[in-house]
Amino acid sequence: MQIIPVASGKGGVGKSLLSANLAIALGQAGKKVVLVDLDLGASNLHLVLGQSSPKSGIGTWIADNTDFEDIVTITDYENVDFIAGDSEIPGLSALTADRKKKLISKLQSIDADYVILDLGAGTHSIILEMFLLSSQGIIVSAPTVTSTLNAYLFLKNAVFKLISTTFKDDPKGKNWLKNLQKTSHSMQRLYIPKLIEELEKISPETTKTLKERLQKFCPRLILNMIDDPKDTDKALKIRRSCNQYLGLNVEYMGVMYRDAYQDKALASRLPVIIYKPKSIISQGIYRIAEKVIATENQNYDLGITDDIEADAAASFDVIAEEAEEDYALKMASLQDLIGSGTFSTGELTEMIKTIQYELTQVKKENLLLKSKLVKAANQGFKV
Repeated sequence: MQIIPVASGKGGVGKSLLSANLAIALGQAGKKVVLVDLDLGASNLHLVLGQSSPKSGIGTWIADNTDFEDIVTITDYENVDFIAGDSEIPGLSALTADRKKKLISKLQSIDADYVILDLGAGTHSIILEMFLLSSQGIIVSAPTVTSTLNAYLFLKNAVFKLISTTFKDDPKGKNWLKNLQKTSHSMQRLYIPKLIEELEKISPETTKTLKERLQKFCPRLILNMIDDPKDTDKALKIRRSCNQYLGLNVEYMGVMYRDAYQDKALASRLPVIIYKPKSIISQGIYRIAEKVIATENQNYDLGITDDIEADAAASFDVIAEEAEEDYALKMASLQDLIGSGTFSTGELTEMIKTIQYELTQVKKENLLLKSKLVKAANQGFKV
């Protein structure tokens, strides 16, 4: 059984969209899948899945001490079961240590080929811990400056969570890390390879364990809401930053184009790959599912870092080619839609307005970034 946590640095980037549709795509491929809504503070995955409001879920299981099997719901989709989150139960997003341990134990014992965890957005401690249940967690980002930055910061926090967890029973290393955390300036400029060098001087044995865990840790990046093949460059920047500052390899797993069919599918209470399986976004999800299946037996504990890095780098070239192909298909299908009357004049106008608004926001973000760079340069920083 493989656990696939799906996370994002910020909300609204399509994390739940991917989780639900990926589960269905894997189920259609003959894999037994359990989809779990772990956005415990704002559970709404059932809406993306097209299910009615659940009567029970993780919240009721914790509160009522019912059998875990009783909260597993059979869906309308082949080979896919669902566990709801129950956001209406107070305190569910802040589980006690005992409840968290109990939940993790149950998740790890599920009888399935894949258990997909739709996590909450952000870097809350429980989100990071759930993300680290697998070395192959998926991080979803949009191509905007803020989204890519938040994706990087999420991975940075995940790495630091892995470090602090590894040293929790090592007094010397634990105290050194605590002192580091007290200084916000040190945390902002945290350079993981350098930090590991310092930890190696303090606690060589525990640092050896940390290095082994970091070598296994190979998160996968998916870029959603892209409009142009050039947007894939944003993913390359995330990978470079992770490699340079975190000592982390990131695999580029795929892209999903912005697609008007998604809104129509949601309004129809159907996952998009059911509503329109041949749409551009659906094809992107099917490709991601194929890659998940192709690597289901992959062992990340190979001890051959150079080979893993080569695979990760090659993934960026493949995705760039796929993005070019999808863009050509998107332009062709858009011409068909305009001529076929699938969208009304009002809907097409709204699409254009949305694109114009997004371009305006990107311009504002670029101006803000430029002003910060100029300010940093004037203060003597190297930019």
